[in-house]
Amino acid sequence: MESPTATELPLPGLEGSHGVSEPSPGHWIERGPWKRLMVFAGRSHPELASRIAEALGVEPGEVTLKTFANDETYCRYDESIRGADVFIVQTGCPPVDKNLMELLLMIQAAKLASAKRITAVIPWFPYSRQDRKAKPREPISARLVADMLQLAGVDRVLTMDLHAGQIQGFFNVPVDHMTALQLFATHFRDLGLAGEGVVSVAPDAGRAKHAVRFGEMIEASFAIMHKTRPEQERADVTEVTGRVRGKVAIVGDDAVMTGGTLIAGVNALLEHGAEEVNVYVTHGLFSDEALEAIGNSKIKRIVVTDTVPIDARKKPDNMTVLSVSGLLAEAIMNVFADESVSGIFGGENQLF
Repeated sequence: MESPTATELPLPGLEGSHGVSEPSPGHWIERGPWKRLMVFAGRSHPELASRIAEALGVEPGEVTLKTFANDETYCRYDESIRGADVFIVQTGCPPVDKNLMELLLMIQAAKLASAKRITAVIPWFPYSRQDRKAKPREPISARLVADMLQLAGVDRVLTMDLHAGQIQGFFNVPVDHMTALQLFATHFRDLGLAGEGVVSVAPDAGRAKHAVRFGEMIEASFAIMHKTRPEQERADVTEVTGRVRGKVAIVGDDAVMTGGTLIAGVNALLEHGAEEVNVYVTHGLFSDEALEAIGNSKIKRIVVTDTVPIDARKKPDNMTVLSVSGLLAEAIMNVFADESVSGIFGGENQLF
């Protein structure tokens, strides 16, 4: 005798429902379009971080940074950053070691606070000039900095006009390299300094590709200075290759510190018949003495960016400061949206 089969009764309120579909398992679980971009500033250059945040349309995140009596740095995020795309703006200006240590602590604090992705925005990469062993028993300091950033927990690095291209190879995380070349080209074009009467001059062989590309941007010819370096902070210009006589020379470099080499190059170009010499520098790491020397030099005009802070009270009259906040904000937004950073520069951001 067969046992009677149980009749499944519909639940109250569902009598008219038919074909209720079960969700099929997929490769992910969708939790909605929640994605947060947060910008935090270290103490190295808060003005630049504020301009970047303003360009992005956000307010800088709340973070407590202070120095204890024993000179140790304290860091704490004052709001939740769990699951956020965190961008930490910290440049490598003096005091270099203190700013670098503060950046490392901010990265690790964000890592321990469960940030989804941590991007270090380092406009001027510290120790980038020490990218190789020039003499025996020297450190490769730029590689050590890269190792420290990765050990702290950084997921991505955004920097500008590196001193040497191989620094990107020191990292195992993505490095987005930006350049201020287009910014300078636009500025000089607006001044009317473009065309056959202008020559783009490389201060040394390492900047030759940059100078050639800059010359193409302003439709100018190309020249190069050859120099020897008897000491670390001194260089002697020995020769100028290319026609500069009767032309307006524009010299470009990634960083200037003491200004001695720059002024020596300017004087050499004038001796070779240049009508005037203009200079553009991405990272103006000028000492007070360098600012005074540049103001008293024969440089017609010098254009720098605000990747490092420059005291407006000490800025010479022949110096113009351009802000890179717009470029950095656009790059940050592209990183946040998982879009191309090199596309901002038409793919021309690896000039090494």
